[in-house]
Amino acid sequence: MSNVAKLHASAGVPELRRPAHSVPAGELMAAGKRLRDTVPRASQGLWKRHKDRADPLVILQASDAGRQVELLPIRYGRMLQSPFTYYRGSAAVMAADLAVLPTTNVHVQACGDCHLLNFGGFATPERSINFDINDFDETLPAPWEWDVKRLVASFVLAARSNGLSRSAERGAAVAVARSYRERLREVAEMSPLEAWYSRIGTEQFFALIDDPDIRKRVLRRMKKAKEERASELDFPKLAEMVGGQVQIKDQPPLIFHTEASRADGFREMVDKALATYRESLPDDRKALLDRYRLVDVAMKVVGIGSVGRYCSIGLFMSSSNQPLFLQFKEAVASVLEPYAGRSAYGHAGQRVVQGQRLIQSSSDIFLGWTNGLRGNDLYVRQLRDAKIKPLVETFDRHMLVLYAKVCGWALARAHGRASHPWLITGYLGSSDAFDEAMGDFAVAYADQTERDHAALKAAVSAGRIKVQIEDDR
Repeated sequence: MSNVAKLHASAGVPELRRPAHSVPAGELMAAGKRLRDTVPRASQGLWKRHKDRADPLVILQASDAGRQVELLPIRYGRMLQSPFTYYRGSAAVMAADLAVLPTTNVHVQACGDCHLLNFGGFATPERSINFDINDFDETLPAPWEWDVKRLVASFVLAARSNGLSRSAERGAAVAVARSYRERLREVAEMSPLEAWYSRIGTEQFFALIDDPDIRKRVLRRMKKAKEERASELDFPKLAEMVGGQVQIKDQPPLIFHTEASRADGFREMVDKALATYRESLPDDRKALLDRYRLVDVAMKVVGIGSVGRYCSIGLFMSSSNQPLFLQFKEAVASVLEPYAGRSAYGHAGQRVVQGQRLIQSSSDIFLGWTNGLRGNDLYVRQLRDAKIKPLVETFDRHMLVLYAKVCGWALARAHGRASHPWLITGYLGSSDAFDEAMGDFAVAYADQTERDHAALKAAVSAGRIKVQIEDDR
């Protein structure tokens, strides 16, 4: 069964015996409303440490399997910085926690690691700027509540990192949930084609901003992003000439060439992986890729949750010496799979790519998948392409609520794009019951994250976990 078919079959409502696509919207909405009888909306706000809750550090260390051991101290060093950075690296811990919480069991194509730094602006193939989810390593069909709960809790932790008040942190979480609820109803009222083509572009984003100074700052960043080509911008930072040949510049421990890259037969194995990647592309993208040649490959350490997983960058050059950087990133089973079921795709890179194409408004033209030299699953994308990273660490209360509204909107658009949003809309209703419940959950789970982060600090102090603290990332 395909992922889309699974989504269609996952209504989770016993009264609906027909395929969800053949059920009138009114019936779907009524069925969603009936779900409140078994899963009251207020129950969604509850968080209490389960008596059988697994040790978070055990879960984290279990997720280290298959990672490059020498990079693990960097991973834990980044998680150690704050409860928020710990949260970013502990999606597996939260997945286990979410699995025991009340759920309507209505599935969507979930992001899987839905925190506020996995959203942002990026350039579409048409070179306009969209705001959307931008990380899909954990994407999988799963209950819609799991994404919402991970997102609202991330806002509380970000607010605490910025020293904002308790009312501000809870207000941001409620704003996320309210925006999600209201925007999902809008998506539900669209035709399937309208929902599929919907996006949050510059005009839609600016409609949320009532502060002229914020408008000017955002407009400047968008204009700069549209004018820059990421590969051309990155080229002088990442490349150098050695012996008359261009190559990626070693910047250990974050960018480096491996010993294996100097071994005989390495290039032949890389060419084989590239050929497999090429086959995952549509014919028009194959023609575009063929205008470049690979000149070098190096390892690159990225993110927090991904540290230790294989990740390399390839430098490609055109016949007239324009650069293109592609990222080859390892994909493994989603952290949601033990609780939501295995992916319909046997290749984890394909799972990531197909999930991204399903819920993102416009995806990278070079998105594809292949296998690494060790047989590990990889997905491929441009290293960066006019991405606008939110400067969350600078947000005051007003800006955090604004950002909460647009993130909730983007998540609603993603969930409603290929699923049946009337079910969820019927459950959510028009009151603020669910919004307030999410405020309660976000605060309580942020408190739990702080306790888990303290446990990590204690393990580091006791020498049970080694860390490497970076001076300047």
